[in-house]
Amino acid sequence: MTYTLRAGMRLVVASHNQGKVWEIKQLIAPFGLDAVSAGDLDLPEPEETETTFAGNARLKAVAAATASGLPALADDSGLEVAVLDGAPGIYSARWAGPSKDFSLAMEKVAEEVDKRGGWDGEGPRANFICTLCLAWPDGQSEIFEGRVDGVLVRPVRGGNGFGYDPMFQPDGHVQTFGEMEPEQKHAMSHRSRAFEAFKDAKLKDLPILEGANLKSGAGAYEGLSAAAANLSTQAELVTFIANLRADLESNSGEWKNADLAAYLEGLQAWVADSSNLDDEPRWRLLAKALLAGSRHR
Repeated sequence: MTYTLRAGMRLVVASHNQGKVWEIKQLIAPFGLDAVSAGDLDLPEPEETETTFAGNARLKAVAAATASGLPALADDSGLEVAVLDGAPGIYSARWAGPSKDFSLAMEKVAEEVDKRGGWDGEGPRANFICTLCLAWPDGQSEIFEGRVDGVLVRPVRGGNGFGYDPMFQPDGHVQTFGEMEPEQKHAMSHRSRAFEAFKDAKLKDLPILEGANLKSGAGAYEGLSAAAANLSTQAELVTFIANLRADLESNSGEWKNADLAAYLEGLQAWVADSSNLDDEPRWRLLAKALLAGSRHR
């Protein structure tokens, strides 16, 4: 049996990574599809025991679809470095440690490349790869893939994106993914290319909704939350603060605490209400605190 997607249908984005969830929501919103994350549904994260991106994507999608009774879209993606024999590969997130601090992961990649003499010449060859899997509650699934080739750079550059973006420069460009504006990166990223394959197979018969995006109002806050949850460097924090200021200018009505006194009160309340703050990387903690001040009561 072949299943089809319809406008208004709800999908589970089978991830607890807010950055990935945000990107996928941005991609499917114009097609009238609603999305909820596995984290929002309190679905457990399955252990990624497969040895390929496709295997792990399928594992996550099927687990979320089975548990929720809804179609689920999962992504497994990572950075492959030629001189490291494809590492970190499917272990890309694990190289960032339990706190998902990708500044540490990028340092580890740079050090491992250095051990192999990979920084000689124009920089080590690398690629990002993304596999999307759409699964249904009965276990049926389909796989879609995308890839971007380029080189690694050091020092890292840019405050946009997340993960390994600041150290990856795609072929034909002088900016890293971390330096590109989000729209530019999304137009050519490995995830976007996988999504194009998904769209051609599953969404081509759905009408595109004009103006359907998540860049204003509550959607803008969701995007800022995703950024705060994933940033790992000082440059990313600088960009985040600029985006937070822009959000105040364009979406002040969505701020519960739009004046300084209320903002500081909200910030104080968030710190008092929060636990495990010592476990957060310092740049990420500061970003979360700054964002919380705008809405927390």
